[in-house]
Amino acid sequence: MASYAIMYASFLLLVTSFVAVEWRNLVAAVHTYQVQSVLIALTFALYAFSLHNHALYYWSGVALLSKGIIVPWLLSRYVLKVHGQEVAPLMSGKLSAICGLLAALVVFRWVFAHHDALVILPTLKGEPYRMNLAVAAAILVIGFYSLLTRRDAFKMVIGLCLLENAVHLSLISLAPSIPETALIGVVTDVVITAWMMLYIVEGIFRAVGSIDSFGLSRLRG
Repeated sequence: MASYAIMYASFLLLVTSFVAVEWRNLVAAVHTYQVQSVLIALTFALYAFSLHNHALYYWSGVALLSKGIIVPWLLSRYVLKVHGQEVAPLMSGKLSAICGLLAALVVFRWVFAHHDALVILPTLKGEPYRMNLAVAAAILVIGFYSLLTRRDAFKMVIGLCLLENAVHLSLISLAPSIPETALIGVVTDVVITAWMMLYIVEGIFRAVGSIDSFGLSRLRG
C-alpha cells in the first residue's frame, strides 16, 4: 500500500515541477512549488513507514519545515515586493511547454527502462524505486531547462529549488534504508542559499527596475 502511495506521489511531483516552471503567474508558481515540497516530505515519511527507517521521519520533518514552509514563504515575500507576472521566457509559451515536456519524458523513459543497471543493490530494483528515480531525473531536467530558457530571475531561483528537490528524491531512491541518508538530506538543505539568491534578485530589481536576467548588462559601469 505504501509503495503505491509513493508512486502516486512521484507522479504528482513530476506534474507540479512542470507546472511550477510553465505557470506565468509567479505567485501561483510558488504555491505549486510548495505543493511539490509537501509531497516530497510525504514521500520521505512513506519511505520511513514502509522501511521502518525512523531516521527518515526527521528528514521528512525538516523537508516539510524548510521546503514546504520557509522557502515558499521567502519566495512569496520577494515576489510580492517585485511583481507577480513572469518576464517572458526565451520561447513562446506553447513551444516552451512542448520542448520542456519532451525533454523530461525522454529522460524519464530512459532512466525507467535502464533502472536495474543504475542501482547497486538488488533490493532497490523494481517499484517504487524505479518510478522515483525516473521522476527525479525528469525533475532534474526540468530544473535545468528552467535555468536555460527563463529570463525571469525568480523563475531561475525556482529552477534551482527544483534541482535540489530532484537531488533529494534521487538520494532516497538510491539509498533509502541507510540511516545516514536522512542526515545527508538534512544537512544539504538550501534554505540559506535560497534566501541569499532572493536577496540578490531584489537588489537587481532595485538597481535596474526589472528581474529580467538579460537586463543585467545594464549594471556594468
